[in-house]
Amino acid sequence: MSRKAVSRKVVSRKVGTAVTTMSLERVMSLSVAGVLGESARHFPDRIAVVEGAGRSTYRELWDAALRCAAGLREAGVKPGDRVAVLLPNTAEFLRVYYGALAVGATVVPVHALLVADEVRFVLEHSGAVAIVSGGPLWEVAEEAARAAGVRAFRGAPSAPEPLAAAEPAEPSDTAVILYTSGTTGRPKGARLTHLNIVMNAAVTSQDLLGLGADDVVLGCLPLFHSYGQTCAMNGTLRQGATLVLMPRFSGPAALEALADEGVTVFMGVPTMYHALVEAAAVSERRPGALRAAVSGGAALPLAVLERFEETFRTPVLEGYGLTETSPVATFNQPHLGRRPGTVGHPVWGVEVAVADAALDGEVRLLPDGEVGEVVVRGHNVFAGYLDDPEATAAAVVDGWFRTGDLGARDEDGFLRIVDRKKDLVIRGGFNIYPREVEEVLVRHPAVSEVAVIGVPDEAKGEEVCAVVVRRDGAVPVTEDALVDWARERLGRHKYPRVVRFVDALPLGPTGKVLKRALVAPVAEGARP
Repeated sequence: MSRKAVSRKVVSRKVGTAVTTMSLERVMSLSVAGVLGESARHFPDRIAVVEGAGRSTYRELWDAALRCAAGLREAGVKPGDRVAVLLPNTAEFLRVYYGALAVGATVVPVHALLVADEVRFVLEHSGAVAIVSGGPLWEVAEEAARAAGVRAFRGAPSAPEPLAAAEPAEPSDTAVILYTSGTTGRPKGARLTHLNIVMNAAVTSQDLLGLGADDVVLGCLPLFHSYGQTCAMNGTLRQGATLVLMPRFSGPAALEALADEGVTVFMGVPTMYHALVEAAAVSERRPGALRAAVSGGAALPLAVLERFEETFRTPVLEGYGLTETSPVATFNQPHLGRRPGTVGHPVWGVEVAVADAALDGEVRLLPDGEVGEVVVRGHNVFAGYLDDPEATAAAVVDGWFRTGDLGARDEDGFLRIVDRKKDLVIRGGFNIYPREVEEVLVRHPAVSEVAVIGVPDEAKGEEVCAVVVRRDGAVPVTEDALVDWARERLGRHKYPRVVRFVDALPLGPTGKVLKRALVAPVAEGARP
């Protein structure tokens, strides 16, 4: 049947328990390249992206992306090929990202902190035909490309004439392959479709934030990551708003950007919120236009949320998701109410439930109030892991994506994330959720940041250990004093018996604390 014939029909698509009906012709127009292309058509003269003193309109950015697409085509890149991108948070990333999609390729964003051998693995596993890189990342990209036998472009390729039009894409086609962090072995390539990304960007920007032409979004999240890519970049450009890029995040620099650029929406991870609050404590600068703040990527301690809202007079909307859910699954949404300490309700078209975490091969849903594994289904669930049917089958069971996170839903439908199933500490047979302990410890006046982990113990199996960063300027606290303080506020099985002080917590590129980097040194009695 031809596309022309099919496009006149109407399709009903079941998403969780809800059924949505839409024109198949409308569905077929969903492509990630169209996020920028459509906004360039509707808002050509609006500022799309700000990078330092540079500003690009939607018309200029789309023209540059189409010239990149033409350059890739001249270099032999064909529809269906995979193009890796290893670039910092610059406008060049946008030109290459949308340019590769416009030529019909699948984009493979590469983690900016990988070493050459790790990049080579991504290139070989994804089957990329080329990698585009530059700046301080070029040497790593060049070495990896040489080892993998892949062509490397230093900077975005560009042709004198732009591609006449973007290649069409089916909603189910893979738009992006994002490699997971690989905490349990080699990273896996999560295939996100055009439908996954466009729908998630639209739901986030429209339903959650109501972004419009006057909005300015601070793009400090890494663009190679799903959160920064879908929510900040695609969500902002989908609505014709302005994206302000930060190649490197710091609290003081972000505070200056919020004020200088008239930022209305801030998107960040908990460590960024902590850094902003600390920067504001020693600066009089305050953003005058900020109306909303979004937190994701990890649990935001209530103490940090309260300090941010008190300092910036702006509500924080905390949400939840994973790479495999494009990423947004739930959020505290204005029209459904906000409950600090939770990650809100499922976003439009998505269903979220809690299941028995002990069961393999089936999903048995639990009633509200019980702790279990969070499971997700809907338009945001990925198309599977690249060339890994076994991992895909283990992750998607009965139509539900098993997140590996532990959570509970209250009687009003608000979801609370208890912890990562893999981070659970089992002390003497009792389950202890690190986040609960962290929420208590971070309220100590001498504690700036804390990560709670389990370390081996002969008597109890595991012992609760708190790795703590002291607050500058506060009265110093000793290990014993902090243990005593925690004992008064936590159950006898929960409070940490071991405390280690460090100068800083190890962070991943999105600001998540790398707990696995803490466990071995602490277990061996060394400083992390």
